[in-house]
Amino acid sequence: MNQGNPLSGRTRIKICGLTREQDVDAAVSAGADAVGFVLYRKSARFVSPQRAAELARRLPPFVSPVLLFVNEAAATVQAACELVPGATLQFHGDETPAHCLQASAGGKRPYMRAARIPLDAATPFDLIEFAAHYPQAQAILLDAHVEGYGGGGKAFDWSRLPPSVNCHLVLSGGLTRANVTDGILQVRPRCKTLAVDVSSGVEECAEGGGTRKGIKDPEKIHQFVAAVRAADKLLA
Repeated sequence: MNQGNPLSGRTRIKICGLTREQDVDAAVSAGADAVGFVLYRKSARFVSPQRAAELARRLPPFVSPVLLFVNEAAATVQAACELVPGATLQFHGDETPAHCLQASAGGKRPYMRAARIPLDAATPFDLIEFAAHYPQAQAILLDAHVEGYGGGGKAFDWSRLPPSVNCHLVLSGGLTRANVTDGILQVRPRCKTLAVDVSSGVEECAEGGGTRKGIKDPEKIHQFVAAVRAADKLLA
């Protein structure tokens, strides 16, 4: 149940790693609240700031663009923001609180900070302490700590999260239409509000296994959104 929290009744949805117009349109049609563009050159889902701006111009009112960066210079972040007005920033590397503040124009532009949760249960991670270092962040995004940056499509053990985190959280990492309902049921009671962030879980299947990185499947997007809404009904 929502335990009396008036903000917790609806899980917001971000579809990340978009590279094509038709995928932006599919995310909007399905009812996504935000779409993400990866501005990390080493990612298979990389788009340039100019391309992100082209795609973001397709968005209707009240669907937000999110720009994902990994250890990018503050000046480069700010230049990208000039091309995509109204974007939320997502820092997914080793950015310090000071760097996040500088890159977000002194906190004037909203940003999320990714917390990379160890897959190994024996490796400690203090989410409450981590969040306390980023008081200006709009939300803390939870992702699995894998080799490299930008998200690895792996889920961590959600039960390891603290029972109460006094901030807005975004659950990410290995989400699919099959597990997102369970993820919401486990994590949303632990925080102020919860959003979910999916990328590989809504991509087209590749020959030989895996997914076509950056190529989304509109049916999977709609099924994912439906699973999120099912979780919301269970928690109502």
